Amino acid sequence: MATSYGALCTDFYVNQKLSLKMDLPSERETVLHLFDAIRKAQPSMDRFRRYEGELALESSRRSAEYRWLALRRTSIRTGHVNPVDMNDAYEIHRLVLELAPYHLTISALDIDYVELMLGFDLECKSNHDEVVYDALIADSPMADLLRVPGAKITEVQPLFGLSLDQEKELQAHFEVRTRTRNRRGRTTGRHRQEPISVMVTVRKFGPVNRVEDLLSVFDTLTSHAETLATERLVPSLLNPIARQITSNNA
Repeated sequence: MATSYGALCTDFYVNQKLSLKMDLPSERETVLHLFDAIRKAQPSMDRFRRYEGELALESSRRSAEYRWLALRRTSIRTGHVNPVDMNDAYEIHRLVLELAPYHLTISALDIDYVELMLGFDLECKSNHDEVVYDALIADSPMADLLRVPGAKITEVQPLFGLSLDQEKELQAHFEVRTRTRNRRGRTTGRHRQEPISVMVTVRKFGPVNRVEDLLSVFDTLTSHAETLATERLVPSLLNPIARQITSNNA
């Protein structure tokens, strides 16, 4: 990973979601024409897969870096994991915003929202919730809420939302996601090796005036997402959690 963000975590990824109000067309010819156009522009994306409720075009996941595109009933999602740089990270997202409206007959009125997420995964073998609690909560006034005699922390997954404009059409969310535990608060076997995820998501609600405006909306999202990640998420969420993981492993 060559991005400065990638140097801070185990895996770094950039995901986009275009959410629509009406169902997408699902005819074979329509979907295949879009996927062929994407593959021509991104030759590594040559694996066509079906999942439950989803059609996907992906590159090989044997490499640490890979891209993916997923069509669901009312959304188009794209992702780039461990990009070489941020310009490279945004290519697949911009490409889909350019091509999908024409291949899938998406109208400007159909746009519900567009969101961009920067995600940071941190490998953590310790109890995720205890790590996040010690990193973010233990020395804050909120800790008193959880100091119940005989109790044990079983879930700590902070989520904070902000409105970035007066109309509340541009919003941001910071989230820390620990991995699923069973009802007794114990780590289940299949989640024991999964990471703690720290994310910032910026969302712009529609409609837009023209589908061509989606690219300018995307530029707005990238600007806000990078600023919030650099100035807020990294120093206030990511670094404290990473230090706590290191401390637990020491």
